[in-house]
Amino acid sequence: MGIVKIEDDLHEEARRVSGVMCRSINAQAEFWMKIGMLAEANPTMSFNDIVKMQLALSPTHPVSTMAAA
Repeated sequence: MGIVKIEDDLHEEARRVSGVMCRSINAQAEFWMKIGMLAEANPTMSFNDIVKMQLALSPTHPVSTMAAA
């Protein structure tokens, strides 16, 4: 683990969004970095496609709340 220096405005945005997304500030920043790296590596994929790809590669699959409705 290391320290990454970011602009104050970006840190505040991560703080704001992390509360909405129920993530820590570090987890939110890590999520943005991972998605950004994947977007650069896969420029033709949409955000939703990237998330679907990552879910498909995940060893655990979340329980669908839509199926229970």
